[in-house]
Amino acid sequence: MSKPSSKPPAQPQDKPLEGWRLRWYTIIFEADTRAGRLFDKALIFAILLSVVVVMVDSIQALHQNHGHIFSVLEWMFTLLFTAEYIARLLSVRHPLKYATSFFGIIDLIAVLPTYLALFFPELHALIDVRVLRLLRVFRVFKLAAYVAEYQSLGRALAASGRKILVFLSAVLMVVLIMGTVMYVVEGPGNGFTSVPTSIYWAISTITTVGFGDITPKTDLGRLITSFMMLLGWGILAVPTGIVTAEMAAQRRTQSLPAPTTRTCHECLTEGHQPDANFCFSCGARLPVYLHQAEGLAGKS
Repeated sequence: MSKPSSKPPAQPQDKPLEGWRLRWYTIIFEADTRAGRLFDKALIFAILLSVVVVMVDSIQALHQNHGHIFSVLEWMFTLLFTAEYIARLLSVRHPLKYATSFFGIIDLIAVLPTYLALFFPELHALIDVRVLRLLRVFRVFKLAAYVAEYQSLGRALAASGRKILVFLSAVLMVVLIMGTVMYVVEGPGNGFTSVPTSIYWAISTITTVGFGDITPKTDLGRLITSFMMLLGWGILAVPTGIVTAEMAAQRRTQSLPAPTTRTCHECLTEGHQPDANFCFSCGARLPVYLHQAEGLAGKS
């Protein structure tokens, strides 16, 4: 007689997505189908339109004459985004994991202000946070070349991080030295009341910002200022050169395939390659990719 298993039974949310949940997931979270692309483009249009409504409603003259219309439109958008948020929760395997993810929190914040404004009217301005959802535009429009360059830039920044830190430490030493020198040269009588204030002046000067709230009055101080201005041009160019060199080196050594919107059903990480079998983030096995399934169907 076999020993009964102590393993708890699988919960419904742990089952593989299938049926209507899988169809909804493919349309809502991925953009590799015509329906998915249309859904995301319509969503972005609704987000933009809702933000425009909030901005126009903030104009007092229009609010006084057409406030009722803006209120009705706002509630229409809120109900639409609420339904979309609920659909996202229903179509994922782990609703709590999605709700606590970055986009899940943004989606929730996008609908909460309207409901909270019923009790706290001053929170109505927070409705503009919906514009953050436009970050999905990189996935929606399948800007493969742009996303690839974005990923390349991220790798180049990571690879050149130590060089940039060393460079910034050298700049910091220059700022400390020149700020102290200007404190000695100009003194409190010319606005350089302390070493920290002089360092603030040195930072604004070497970055070519130059607010003008503190200016040198002596000839020697102006000479030092001119030197720091010229030095600022070179300082701005060095980090750009470091990152550009790293990007060029990566382009010579790597050939990256175009990213996709293929999403892991476990952790919701997207951007997996078409031939990947496991999630690069959590290691879970990926479902058969849409194009793979179409290819297998065609062969059969």
